[in-house]
Amino acid sequence: MKAKEIMTPDPVTVTPSDTIARAAELMQSYGIGMVPVIDGAAKQRVEGVITDRDITVRCVAEHHGTDCHVADHMTSAKLATVRPDDDISAVMDKMEREQVRRVLVVDERGMLAGVIAQADLATKLGPKEPARVEHVLERISAPRGIPVA
Repeated sequence: MKAKEIMTPDPVTVTPSDTIARAAELMQSYGIGMVPVIDGAAKQRVEGVITDRDITVRCVAEHHGTDCHVADHMTSAKLATVRPDDDISAVMDKMEREQVRRVLVVDERGMLAGVIAQADLATKLGPKEPARVEHVLERISAPRGIPVA
C-alpha cells in the first residue's frame, strides 16, 4: 500500500498571513488538529503546519491575541513529510521515529498533495492489520524518552 492510497487529498490549508483565529475556526469546522501552512503565492508549497497545540502553547498561553498571524506561531522546522509513492511501512516508520500524529504528503517540488493522520492508519489500515497499527499508535503516543515494551 502507498501513502497516496490512505492520505487525505487536498486538505484545508492556511497561509502564514492568515490569523490564528482563522486557523482555529478551520480546525473546529473540520474536526482536525492540524492545518498545513502553504505559500500564498505558490498556492501549495509547504511552509509549515499550525496545530491546536501550537495555538494553545505558543499563542494562548503566552497571552497573544487571536488576531496574531499563523507565521508567528506555526511549526516550520523539521516537518515530517513523505512522498505519495512511499510505501505505508516507510510512512509508519517515520511517524513512529519522529513521534508525530500526522505527516504531510508532498511531491518532489515540496507541493502539498495530502495529509496522513494516525486516524487514517486506524481506519484505512487498521481493519487489515490491527496489531501493526496498534504498535505504531502506541509508539507515537509514548512520552519521549520512555521506552515502550
